[in-house]
Parts: sequence; structure tokens; C-alpha cells
Amino acid sequence: MSLNRETQTTAPQPRKLDEIILVVNRDHLFTKGEIQGFLPCNDFAEYETLITQHQEFMPRGEAEVDTRYKQIIPYLVFKYKDRYFIMQRKSTASEQRLKNKFSLGIGGHLRQADITSTSLAQWAVREFCEEIKYTGTYTTTPLGIINDDSNDVGKVHIGFAILLEGTSDQISIKSELKDGFLATLDECTALYSSLESWSQLVVTALQNTKTKELV
Repeated sequence: MSLNRETQTTAPQPRKLDEIILVVNRDHLFTKGEIQGFLPCNDFAEYETLITQHQEFMPRGEAEVDTRYKQIIPYLVFKYKDRYFIMQRKSTASEQRLKNKFSLGIGGHLRQADITSTSLAQWAVREFCEEIKYTGTYTTTPLGIINDDSNDVGKVHIGFAILLEGTSDQISIKSELKDGFLATLDECTALYSSLESWSQLVVTALQNTKTKELV
């Protein structure tokens, strides 16, 4: 696929906490027991079905404090050759709980208008198009599921990590609230203590996979 699209805004955007976003009751998501941490998964079909069957929409402000529900977050990790795209949220970013943190994950909340298919990968690419300037082709591969109830942000979100492997290093971030650059996995690991918790889980999983490949 080719990816080179600018997002056009023609109407005022709602305040973040007023957005109506996709959520699923955690009881429907964890029918086989709760996941904590990173669960490798190469096929999201079962979860895509669960989300389609049990999707609800509520104001983000309510969802951020209602731990009965999980906000569905496609979490796309961009890779070019041996380097990963890593971002840093500036101190002026809207999510104050994550300011100044580094992140490998590109993605965000889903509105009802965003749900034009049942594919988490397609949802992730749509988020990528909104946030990132990129010229090149790509392939997507499921990485795993992220759930971390050890902090307030994690308690109300669940992430579906997807690897996007690109053919070009011509990538930058659109938002003035973030910076972005390409880094090797070892360089990402060196930033571990400054990574968001989800990115820490992803980096650890990628390092484990790398170690297994070398054995």
C-alpha cells in the first residue's frame, strides 16, 4: 500500500473530553481471564468480533474514570529496516499524565465515524494517517495485546499493538505537541525509564523476540 495523505479539518473539533469514543465492557473483553502486561498475538480476529458485538460509545470524560469499560486503542509501531519511530510528548500535550514521555505507539481513541470496517489494522492506519507524515509503502502485522491496570491511564484503556514496516525513512509527526525520530531497538531500550508504560511493554516484547531469533 501507499501512504501519503494530509488530514483536512473543515469544522471545529470537540474538546477532547467531550468526544464520543469507542469502549467495550471489560467483562466482554476478558471472557477467558484478564490479561496483564503484553500478550503476543498474531491474529486479532477473535477480539475484532468481540468489539463489533459489544461496542458502546460514551463521552471520553466519562470513559477516563469508569473502570468498568476499556477504551479501544489501535497502537501502531512503525519500523524502517532496524529502526523504530519513537515520539516524545511535549509538556504542553493535552494528556498531562503522559507529558514528556517517549512512546513507540502511534494511535488514539476511536469515534463512531471512524468505524468503517471491523479491522483493527485499518483503524490503526487511519490513526497513523491523522498523526504522521509518511511517504512510502508498508505492510502491517499484529504484535500483541496490551493491558496494564497498574496505573490510572492503563485501567481504562486496552491496546492492540500492530507493527507497520515501511519502505522509507521519510517520516515525521504532524502535531506541534510531539517530536519524532527513528531509533534502533537498543536505543529505544536505553530510554526505557522515560517510556510510557505501554511502550515499555512493547520494547521488552521486541527485545525478547530479538533474543529468541539470535538463539
